[in-house]
Amino acid sequence: MNFLPITKKELRSYFYSPIAYVLLASFLFLCGFFFYVILSSFSNQSQMAMRNPQAILNVTEHVIRPLLGNITIIILFMIPFLTMRLFSEEKKSGTFELIMTYPIKDIEVVLGKITACGSIYLIMLLFTLPYSIFLMIYSKPDIAVIATGYLGLLLLGLSFISLGAFISSLTENQIIAGVAGLGLNLILWIVGWVSSVFEGNTSEIISQFSLLKHYDSFSKGVIDLSDIIYYLSFIAFSIFITLRSLESKRWRS
Repeated sequence: MNFLPITKKELRSYFYSPIAYVLLASFLFLCGFFFYVILSSFSNQSQMAMRNPQAILNVTEHVIRPLLGNITIIILFMIPFLTMRLFSEEKKSGTFELIMTYPIKDIEVVLGKITACGSIYLIMLLFTLPYSIFLMIYSKPDIAVIATGYLGLLLLGLSFISLGAFISSLTENQIIAGVAGLGLNLILWIVGWVSSVFEGNTSEIISQFSLLKHYDSFSKGVIDLSDIIYYLSFIAFSIFITLRSLESKRWRS
């Protein structure tokens, strides 16, 4: 449990600076904006559907799933700004070498920093729950889709965070870490589109590298064990290469 002091230190550094507040405010503004737009569109469609008894509108399909889809895109762009300082700031300020002299293991440092980032990300997600509660009060959305959707968002976000930690461990420049993290996130997003260019098994193999493709089942209310294994494996691999990066830094110094 030696990673907990690192987690507390990281959380303090986030909340003692404007970073956490700016990211949280931006995230909630964007989520709130999309929720308002999607809900307004659904309301207009509902009024039109009243004139056509055969039209069937589902709040889960027309509000919940589009909202969850928009949140995945928002976190794709925002999480790199959350992770860019994890190791880069320590390296630039010179405190990284001091941390490496503490009687703690590299894995505890990495887990502590990722846990801190994950905690802030979880807080961001929790602030979006009122949207679902609001819909539950005035309609009957599919609770399973909401539950699995948020589980998928958590796993997707942790995947982005662990990848961002690795990128941050490679440089002492936060801007480079942020831009590189965003670039990799985009690559892992569009690789699903690129796979459509190919045919057969090649297309299927390439599409498996897409982080967002593995979120599809969660957004439909389905928990596919292969998707969970993919995300957990991705997180574990990102932590592994981050440790190798830190070991390389320790060896060079």
